[in-house]
Amino acid sequence: MMKWKGLQSVVILVLMLFLLAACGQDAGTSQEADTKVDSGDNADVGEKSEEKIKIGLSVSDLTLERWQHDRDFFVEKAEELGAEVIVQSANGDEAKQLSQIQNMLSQDIDVLVIIAINSDALSTVVEKAKSEGIPVLAYDRLVNGSDIDAYVSFDNVRVGEMQAEYLVEKVPTGKYFLMGGSPTDNNAKMFREGQMNIIQPLVDKGDITIVGDQWAKGWDANEALKIMENALTANKNDIDGIVASNDNTAGGAIQALDAQGLAGKVVISGQDADLAGVQRIAEGTQTMTVYKPIKAIAIKSAEVAVQLANGEAITSDSTVNNGKLDVPFIKLDPIKVGKENIIDTLIKDGFHSYDDVYKNVPENERPARP
Repeated sequence: MMKWKGLQSVVILVLMLFLLAACGQDAGTSQEADTKVDSGDNADVGEKSEEKIKIGLSVSDLTLERWQHDRDFFVEKAEELGAEVIVQSANGDEAKQLSQIQNMLSQDIDVLVIIAINSDALSTVVEKAKSEGIPVLAYDRLVNGSDIDAYVSFDNVRVGEMQAEYLVEKVPTGKYFLMGGSPTDNNAKMFREGQMNIIQPLVDKGDITIVGDQWAKGWDANEALKIMENALTANKNDIDGIVASNDNTAGGAIQALDAQGLAGKVVISGQDADLAGVQRIAEGTQTMTVYKPIKAIAIKSAEVAVQLANGEAITSDSTVNNGKLDVPFIKLDPIKVGKENIIDTLIKDGFHSYDDVYKNVPENERPARP
């Protein structure tokens, strides 16, 4: 009897241990299941809360200093706003820009920002973006004939006016050569419109004679050099002013002038406030540039891109017609820069440093350090 009771006790103990183990296993399984559910929910919430707006930024040509500044400021601001940016540069190749934009559209971007090479050649990719519900922002260069959502730029007609105004203040009469930018860039045409607003009345009065008018493909300095060499030959070096539409073309033209001993003797405009152009102004071989505060346009464009991605309404100063519709135009103000105000503009803004600008200027000829 004692053996049986002992055996019963053992069996009962074994059963209890088994039941306890089973309960523990159930509890563990249930807890593990709960953990997986919570983990899944948290993962979903985390993904949604951490999901970033994805911006596709198509840059015309990052080999040009101007656009390197734009890219850096744009990306910095976009990231500050919680977005990520895919940047691609077409390096002046129209077909490459089309291909790169098509590639961006396949990467689930939320908004497309385009710095166009050819303002008239992007309607197909813009239409594709719009068909996929992706808003499109034209950055500094208008995209024509397309259903774009907004345009952020400077008053480009005013840029051209500033260039011509500065030169005619220095040389109100004489022979002028017009060095246009890329013929496929809508901005180049707007600059020319502004230039002629100032120059044409003086031509009509007989004060100024236009001795040449050419456009530098791709804003290329070498192209501008060749154009200017031919112009100097054709005019026997008798040119008083050159209305160059940006610093790159001004640089090429100045090379041609320098070869003839005319650098610093012929007034010449520019634009973009590239370091090389500003150095030439400090040295006296280039007359002026137009400073378009790059940080301002980059920051504003990043802000507008995020607004478009979020489906928010855009507040604009005016509209501009691109051949298809009146596009909301967020317009920024450019600034004339000559030797007299480099420090108060470019250096004060931190766009260039004092040491970089004046590195080729003798110490005794430099203005006081700010």
